[in-house]
Order: sequence, then structure tokens, then C-alpha cells
Amino acid sequence: MKNRLDRRDFLRRAALGTSGTGVLTACSNVETPDDTGASIQSGPRISWRLASSYPPSVDILHGAAILLAERVKALTGGRFTIRVFAPGELVPPLQVMDAVEAGTVQAGHTSDYYYIGKHPALAFGTSIPFGFSAQQQIAWLSQYGGQDLLREIYADFGIITFPLGNTGAQFGGWFRQPVESLDDLRGLRMRIPGLAGEIMARLGVTVQVLAAADIYLALERGAIDAAEWVGPYDDEKLGFHEIAENYYIPGWWEPGPSIALQVGIEAWNDLPPLYQQVLVSACHEITLLTLARYDIENPRALERLTGEGGVTVRQFPEDIMEAAWSESDAYLREQAAANTDFRRIYDSWSEFRAHSFPYLAGNESAYAQFAFSKF
Repeated sequence: MKNRLDRRDFLRRAALGTSGTGVLTACSNVETPDDTGASIQSGPRISWRLASSYPPSVDILHGAAILLAERVKALTGGRFTIRVFAPGELVPPLQVMDAVEAGTVQAGHTSDYYYIGKHPALAFGTSIPFGFSAQQQIAWLSQYGGQDLLREIYADFGIITFPLGNTGAQFGGWFRQPVESLDDLRGLRMRIPGLAGEIMARLGVTVQVLAAADIYLALERGAIDAAEWVGPYDDEKLGFHEIAENYYIPGWWEPGPSIALQVGIEAWNDLPPLYQQVLVSACHEITLLTLARYDIENPRALERLTGEGGVTVRQFPEDIMEAAWSESDAYLREQAAANTDFRRIYDSWSEFRAHSFPYLAGNESAYAQFAFSKF
């Protein structure tokens, strides 16, 4: 496999520039020297190609990569540029990681869980069923060692990753007909990727993994009965409400999913340290901006959908939620028992969840239950 490296060597070579939340301030002046005394103004001119899994029609997700390119260019005085390619321009949307691994592009903007066929533990980089909110996901990745553990997996593919965006809590998807019990899921054809697809399959759903641009047509032609994507803002743009008017909550499989920037290790190592810091800084910044944009746009979109759009928001029945919880827990334990890499990440994830969930169930949950119910 191209660029396959010993994991320890990979992580040693890739360590510079991948940590430190103080980088934002350090990179605000393009004349700032790095620890070698070099400045960006004397740095080389470097041009990257970035393949995206997200079409321009979902402007917040696709726009995160555009913002990254603009920010990196500005902070390096135009010496480091990134050209963003939409899905299909260079590679299909679900083959972005393959392109980065092969060196066809230097970087990709995608969802880690699209590639669980390569390694099931990659799903932790996006979201796990009944896992973390956006706040918790960012904390686990950046402060609890989650990102370092994921990079050990990615080392086998010659890739280093960084969070680049978060959508916040996603919705449970669009259904042509209401699902009123667990029995209604059996035989249902649904577009749903990642570990959620594995769990839904255990609940009797016929699972399909489709890129964003293919979902509407599949719904319209009756090739699928249900589909999930992100949430009101993106889903409205893709027009799912025109076909399926039953909109379900919660998206228990993606309560706070991260989007990933995948970078080829050779491309990363070719960057001067100061450029590496700029890239890391921009990723931190844009992750928060992306989440903030969804927090602004999703409520507005949901008001339109449930108003003039005639959409009905429904909650998954209790028996579906309980079955999904049980099957998710069983699946994770099975994978952990069968795969050492999965186990290491699962143990860290479980440990963090065991501390974080009870904490948030107290103060924050009490506030939310009182204040949110006033509206």
C-alpha cells in the first residue's frame, strides 16, 4: 500500500504542528517566525489539490473547505494555496480517502465513517451511535487523546487527519411513511452510512450508502423508502421534503459528528513548520465557524419546513430507541473484542463517555429541560 509507514515513525514525523490551541494567535501575523527563525514571507510557494465529498449545494459543508483555502492563503500571504474540487471533478464523493492515500490529491474533506470498510474504528472520527454531542466530540478528539488514537489507524494508510467542521446534532431522517414501531423498520430501504448503517441492518433495514447528489433521485424513484443526511438546512436544500414528509428525531447515530480533513503524510511533511501551524489553526477556527453556521441556519430552515413545507416532525418510538441502544452497545463490544485497534479507541471513548454523560445529565440537562420548554 502506498505510503504505508511504521506507526511510531509516522506519528513522530507528523507530530510537529498538530497540537496547541494557541496557534490561532501565533499565526495572526504573516511575519511571525517559526522556531527555526523562518517567516512565511520567505517560505516556498506550495499548491495543493483538495477533493471534497460534499457538493456545493450543501454550502456549509462544502464551504468549510473553501474557507480553509481562503484562510490558509491569507495567513501565508498567498504562498500556500489550496484548490478545492467538488465531488466528481477529480474523484467520486465516496472515494476521497482513496485519492489521498494514492497521492492523487494532497488532501480530502470527507467523513471518516464512509471508509469503515478499510477499518471499522475510523467511524469514531465522525460519530458513533449514542455517542457525543459536538461539544463532547471536540473535547474527546482534541483534549482526551481521541485524535491521536485515530492517527495511529490512519498511519497505515499514509494519512494524517484533522477535524474540519461539525454539524451539531443531526436529525433522524426522512420517511415516506410513519414508523410507529420496530416492526415498521423491517424491510425498509434506507440510505444511512457508517456504523448507523450496521445497526439499522441489525434492526431489519436494508441499508444503502449514497452520496448527497444521489439521494433525492433514489427517493423520487422509490429505490429507497427513507434517507438521512444532516439536518433541516442541508436537507431542505436537497429537497427531501418534496418526497417524504415524515421527519424524524433524534439522529441517535450522529449527535455531534465531526468532518475530517485528510492529508497525505508526504504532503504534510513537505510543508514548512509554520505552514503546518497555519493549517492546524485554520482547521480549529473553521470547525467552530461551521458549527455556528448550522446553529444559525437549522432553526430557520425547520420553521420553513414545518410551516409552508407541511413537514411533520416525529420522534422515533421507544421500542426503536431501546433496540437501537442495545444493538449499538452489542456491536461496539463485538468489534472491540475482535480488533485490538478498535478496542483501544473504544476504551478511550467509553471512558470519556462514562464521565461526560452523567455530568451533562445534571447541570446542563436540568437547564435545558426547564428553559427550552418555554418556547
